[in-house]
Amino acid sequence: MSTAPDLAMPTTITATDPAKAAAAPRIRLLSHGFSIEHPDPELGERLMADALGVADREAMHGIIRQLVKASASGESSDEVNLAFMISMVKSIKPRDSIEAMLVAQMVSVHVMAMRCAHHLANADDLAQHDSAARALGRLARTFPAQIEALNRYRSQGEPAITVQNVSVGDGGKAIVGNVTQHASVIVSDKNTVSAARNAPKASGSRRRPASADAKRKAQA
Repeated sequence: MSTAPDLAMPTTITATDPAKAAAAPRIRLLSHGFSIEHPDPELGERLMADALGVADREAMHGIIRQLVKASASGESSDEVNLAFMISMVKSIKPRDSIEAMLVAQMVSVHVMAMRCAHHLANADDLAQHDSAARALGRLARTFPAQIEALNRYRSQGEPAITVQNVSVGDGGKAIVGNVTQHASVIVSDKNTVSAARNAPKASGSRRRPASADAKRKAQA
């Protein structure tokens, strides 16, 4: 019994169902390319472009064509495998063209790694075993590097964190005021008061009256 989804069934999306209307449509492979299954072709392309994180029709078609080639098993494309790859891209939710290309690479690397794992499990001799093991190792190292690259790209442009507190730096000088910290740089506002600088002045002002009183008593 096959558990593969029935991709031949049309996706029925009506305008009265906003949840279904917002879902990205399926891709159907044809002998000359592919088609986007949606009652409204223009809306279907827009939904697919949004799901892939690209800005226009040309970029959307380019990403899909690349995924179709990456999904191929042997000489023919695998529609079930393609549906899985597009589903994974949508679940990661790329936000722009850079993320769309990187996520498409991540999904393709995963698919190739699983193929290498299959070849490794079914290797007939030592040469096939070693070849599949080396390829699987390289792909397994590439995938987490891609995840790190995506996280690093997404973290760019995050706002600096502003904290109102007392920050004590080297030498025991306390900075009181609004402190904005970004990366390893700490900048205080213009109204910052240095507690260490004011401390000697306060102690000196208390000692002067005592010295004057002692001098008057000595003269008397």
